[in-house]
Amino acid sequence: MNDFQQFLSGQRAAPVPPWAVRELQQRLALLLNHVLQQEPAAMLRLKQHKGQRILARWQAYSLFFLITPAGLLDLADAAARPDLSIVLADEAPLDIARRLMQGEKPSVHIEGDVQLAAEVNWLADHVRWDLEEDLARLLGDVPAHLLAQAVSGALGMLRSFAARRPGASGSAR
Repeated sequence: MNDFQQFLSGQRAAPVPPWAVRELQQRLALLLNHVLQQEPAAMLRLKQHKGQRILARWQAYSLFFLITPAGLLDLADAAARPDLSIVLADEAPLDIARRLMQGEKPSVHIEGDVQLAAEVNWLADHVRWDLEEDLARLLGDVPAHLLAQAVSGALGMLRSFAARRPGASGSAR
């Protein structure tokens, strides 16, 4: 079994170099902030929690964010204590993807500040990336719309496939 197959099955693969982890974390923070900036209500809600820290963990991977006074996310010092810890309980990436494609949230364990947890839950329920709008800035309105329709159709087919797969429904959380 190669590293990619181990990763997909939820087994630990070869370790990722620390510099690559840090770069991926920074890119993810930039993407999340981009999405938050498209939703002013989300930033206003996060502003109320400025200075608080959120730890998100899945397997050996962690993201540690600090909420900024602007209502955005910055990478936090991993040595600090988080105000909220969110641990993704599902092990295999394919299980996580299947749940997401079925419109379900992945199974998580949450510890910490209840109000901050409620805000994070609100963000998960209400904030969406408007990919078509971003593509329109790069490609123009018509090509972006056509590409977004194609992606939406492909995702619909994947959702349908995931729903029909044996073991896809009724799985334990």
